[in-house]
Amino acid sequence: MKKFRTVIEPFIIKSVDPIKMTSEKERVNALEKARYNLFKIPAHMILIDLLTDSGTGAMSSEQWAGIMRGDESYAGSASFERLEKTAQELFGFKNIIPTHQGRAAERILFSTICKEGDIIPNNTHFDTTRANVESQGALAIDLVIPEGLDPSNTHPFKGNMDIIKLEELIKNKGKENIPICLLTITNNSGGGQPVSMENIRSVRKVLDLHGIPLYLDACRFAENAYFIKLREPKYKDTDVKDIVLEMMSYAEGCTISAKKDGLVNIGGLLCTNNDSLAKKEKDLLILTEGYPTYGGLAGRDLDAMSVGMKEVMDEDYLQYRLAQAKYLGEHLMSIGYDTIQPPGGHAIYIDAKSTLDHIPPLEFPGHALAIELYKTGGIRSCEIGTVMFGKIDKVTGKEIPAKMELLRLALPRRTHTQSHIDYVLEVAKDVLDRKKNIKGLRIIDQPKTLRHFTASFQLL
Repeated sequence: MKKFRTVIEPFIIKSVDPIKMTSEKERVNALEKARYNLFKIPAHMILIDLLTDSGTGAMSSEQWAGIMRGDESYAGSASFERLEKTAQELFGFKNIIPTHQGRAAERILFSTICKEGDIIPNNTHFDTTRANVESQGALAIDLVIPEGLDPSNTHPFKGNMDIIKLEELIKNKGKENIPICLLTITNNSGGGQPVSMENIRSVRKVLDLHGIPLYLDACRFAENAYFIKLREPKYKDTDVKDIVLEMMSYAEGCTISAKKDGLVNIGGLLCTNNDSLAKKEKDLLILTEGYPTYGGLAGRDLDAMSVGMKEVMDEDYLQYRLAQAKYLGEHLMSIGYDTIQPPGGHAIYIDAKSTLDHIPPLEFPGHALAIELYKTGGIRSCEIGTVMFGKIDKVTGKEIPAKMELLRLALPRRTHTQSHIDYVLEVAKDVLDRKKNIKGLRIIDQPKTLRHFTASFQLL
């Protein structure tokens, strides 16, 4: 078949959800009422919602058919059997435990394996992962390669873990204090950057020397696999399904938010080959999530997840998915934005530190840019910088800025058309033309953990 330059959506639209066309005055009022926290803006006041790709995508007709097949039996439902069979075939793990979303899987995993003083290395922990580690009194350590902290670097696998730093950490802290090592694929906090198969193997090799299990935070398993197919020559002719199975084969288990590459609006998985650990995890799950064959989900959700995890392996879909992100990223660069290079799979990350270089990190340039995009065009996005990852120095009591100040434009799956993306670019250009007029913010109220969700801000 002849190849054309334009990558079209490999689906047609069957159902539509109206968008309310708001005015700038209405949006300013909404911001003031929400105290400049975009999480608190009502969804009906958003034109284009790029806050997250988690659970915000559109389900397929086959998934809706799965909804109708849902078996709502409390224990041992046929929906769970279908999900278990699918997950075991795709990932190869022995024990499949459903949860209502990824952070529930994280909470159960770290509650059963961590003790106070333990260390969990990762390429980069995302917000809920870090919070669930630290809630156990353990320490979350990021070991991404140096290229992963350089937004302009075009390394093809900027999500890779630094093997030398991993070896040094184990030597200095002791293997007995590291219950597992985690790898996040793709590396969300680092710009949605992939991890290579070579790096996964190398991490596993180091861990084997010390008897430390490897776990994957595999929310975007299919996107990472497709990047491997595109960028790791050995795999250019390998099916994505086989790449996923090999990635998982190097791990003892994984956590998955199925709201990403599961293509569903709710759901998650906790998988492991360790039978004794699985028993502990199921016992804990019963306390807060439900019986282990439904894990806080309706049977229909389990069926939709089972279908979605198969559909996400379709390479026509994955080609379109990455092409949409690439289009947004390249055009943002062309109008003058600095973005993390190369473009990731699920989102484009604007380097707010360089884009708004007149705003210091402790005045939150990423959040300031997010506020301006919403005020100007009704676009909701998410800061990934000092608001999300700033730390308080225990000695001085002063805040330490995050290593990068980013604004994430996350793309919901199978949701937005080309004109939506072009509208985002038009708004972004208008904002950039007025960037010197954008002012920073300060926090006037915040919780002790995960402050970005509920903090209140004031414009400076």
